[in-house]
Amino acid sequence: MATSKPTPAQFKAQAQVFKALAHPGRLLMIHELSRGERCVCELAALVGSEMPTVSRHLSQLKHAGIVDDEKRGSQVFYRLVTPCVMNFFECVASVRKG
Repeated sequence: MATSKPTPAQFKAQAQVFKALAHPGRLLMIHELSRGERCVCELAALVGSEMPTVSRHLSQLKHAGIVDDEKRGSQVFYRLVTPCVMNFFECVASVRKG
């Protein structure tokens, strides 16, 4: 079975994911979300940033398709929808060691 040639649009979508991952705070949030869902307030405390800043970071991650959210009352909870991103973390760690 022949594989199709990647399109510029596919590379653009992949670059969007890389851009969403390209921040230490967002990486920390993803790592935490790999352990289970968290509310914005928990993630803000973890990262040490204000809730509006954390919400903007989470919005980028959501737009890239990495996380999803659910509003419950006055709180918003986030969960990791692409746990395979943790494989990327392992890949980056092996590059850093190599």
